[in-house]
Amino acid sequence: MPSSTRPLRFGLLSALLAACASAPPAPEAAPQVPPAASAAPAAPEPLRITVVGTNDLHGWVMSSRATLPNGAAVEQGGLAAFAGYLSILRAENPDGVLLLDGGDMFQGTLASNLTEGAVVIDAMNTLGYVATALGNHEFDFGPVGPRSVGLDGDDPFGALKARIAQARFPVMGVNVSDSQTGVVPTWLGNDGTLLVERRGVRIGILGLATPHTPQVTNPVNVESLRFAPMAPVALAAAKGLRARGAEVVVAVAHAGAVCKRHDNPRDASSCDRGDSEMVELLEALPEGTLDAVVAGHTHQPVGHFIHGTPVIETSGKGRAFGLVELYVDPVTRKVLPERTRLEGSIPVCARVDAAVGTCDERKLKDTKQVELVPATFRGQPVVVDAAMDAQLTQALAQVEEMQRRPLGVRVPAALTRNYEAESPLGSVLSDALRELTKADIALLNSGGLRAELPAGELTYGTLFEVLPFDNTIAVLTVSKDELRRLLESAYARKGIYQVSGLKVRVETCNGVSRLASVTLANGKPLPANKRFRVAMPDFLARGGGGLDEVLKTLAPESIDLGERQTLTLRDGLIEHWKARGKPLVAPVPGRLVRTAGAANCAPPPVDGAGDAAKASSK
Repeated sequence: MPSSTRPLRFGLLSALLAACASAPPAPEAAPQVPPAASAAPAAPEPLRITVVGTNDLHGWVMSSRATLPNGAAVEQGGLAAFAGYLSILRAENPDGVLLLDGGDMFQGTLASNLTEGAVVIDAMNTLGYVATALGNHEFDFGPVGPRSVGLDGDDPFGALKARIAQARFPVMGVNVSDSQTGVVPTWLGNDGTLLVERRGVRIGILGLATPHTPQVTNPVNVESLRFAPMAPVALAAAKGLRARGAEVVVAVAHAGAVCKRHDNPRDASSCDRGDSEMVELLEALPEGTLDAVVAGHTHQPVGHFIHGTPVIETSGKGRAFGLVELYVDPVTRKVLPERTRLEGSIPVCARVDAAVGTCDERKLKDTKQVELVPATFRGQPVVVDAAMDAQLTQALAQVEEMQRRPLGVRVPAALTRNYEAESPLGSVLSDALRELTKADIALLNSGGLRAELPAGELTYGTLFEVLPFDNTIAVLTVSKDELRRLLESAYARKGIYQVSGLKVRVETCNGVSRLASVTLANGKPLPANKRFRVAMPDFLARGGGGLDEVLKTLAPESIDLGERQTLTLRDGLIEHWKARGKPLVAPVPGRLVRTAGAANCAPPPVDGAGDAAKASSK
């Protein structure tokens, strides 16, 4: 203490003591009451991470339009409207939103295909995607340029590499490897994993591709890659991410589920194991390996806790998005499972029906009168992002003229599709393919027909939506026995093949489909010594759609892949219809019959003679 302050402090103390000595006696002090215990500090609030998921965009940067039975027009989807939803979520949870995609970004719209996906990546960059899974259709464009198959030295990944270089987010497949090196291809630019931070929480993301990718894209383009079973790789990747400091691990997977009920997200009993790679994956992993999954590929709405893990998926085409709200304990840095909330499929609407509250035409089809009003989300108005809308309008203007180009062909009544049965659309297209090639038989996989043809004048854009893939026309020349093996392989699947030139009976035996019999279209048996010319998209002739094992047994010279043709399947059909000069009218059904097998499921007839006898006896 400085000496100069001592006299002052001493004088103050003396005066205080003198005052106390001359003061009257103090009254008796009241008994002291111990101070009340202070309230315990409130526990810190959990940290909220909002996982937003999309999947199977397939080039649908714009909204899709539909006309209801009552004549009202509605629109659903579009990335400019989706941006309005994201704005609300980001304002509600600053620095807490994680935008992810389950793959298949490209292939499906004229705007996407003409730019080889560039318009899609531009929009996704603007929206702020963090990561996406590697979808099977990401490989469809093949080399940069018009050729969609990597031949004659072309780089089969050329177009995809260009999109990866353009993207400000990684495209990931931790279970994808180069057949030569055995590791994730270097051109992907990542090892299949990513570490990011939201709200101070370290989040690990891993990407997965369906092991069936070679069967659902052109196998030529991916023949140098290997797609491993997902569970072992996902487990190792999740452990690796946590070892690197991840407190939460989320998967983006181009593999999904099919769930029939959506009334209780905690009940996944309706999620079909036979069609659900995601169910099989999560049941093979220790519970808690993944904290959330953004799925894709099956185009089915999913919002379920599967083996304890929240999984979201939508029907795709940008028409909806999913949400998983994760809450992380700020002390233990663990996810609080009891707090997790999810919404599997939230329609993207700029305007909704005032009464029903949606723009989903499937839910509005029975509405007698539709009154469209601006949409709201979480109590806030959905504002279409003007900058995104302008960005997309400029890109779409380049393809609008081609999209609206009339083809001089009339469709008197809408031609609908059916994935699991004969369809008017499938019959019209397969008949046209058979006539165009002067083949005996034509086969089309129903999964390759991506939209329906509305009634009216046919335009290039509407046909493109039905046949978005740039397939060439392939023709196989096969014997009767080879044809039967081909058909047995084709119909041993859940999705049905559309057919022309034959009458086919498919039997379901103990939940498994199989070819029961086949005859000519008139019901007569297949000629024993005939060589049949079978037309199909080159995707199938290269081994897609489950035909690969049978095709390996055929002589190479019996397969013409149509690689030197100037017209794609789509453009070939257009020229055929123009030359034919007739409306597109669905034929009488009956060429494809499904039956339930008997309890004992007896083996089918060897040559279809049973069906021929029945037909001749009528």
